[in-house]
Amino acid sequence: MAVNYKCRHCKTSIGSVDAASVTEQQLGFHFLTPEERNDIIAYDSNGDVTVNLVCDYCSEALDSNPDLLLIGNPLQ
Repeated sequence: MAVNYKCRHCKTSIGSVDAASVTEQQLGFHFLTPEERNDIIAYDSNGDVTVNLVCDYCSEALDSNPDLLLIGNPLQ
């Protein structure tokens, strides 16, 4: 199982964990509510997991320009 982290806005790869023995508890997924899990985590048919986060660049851009959040895909 590979866990791939990518930015939800610009789709940049943030990193990945490729270990068959890593558990969701080790990754901290158990701290998320069911709604957060549905919003952040996607499971692929091949067993890989994609975690959608916000990269530093997009975070800074959104902090400086909060009105960008009103747009569907502000930083594509």
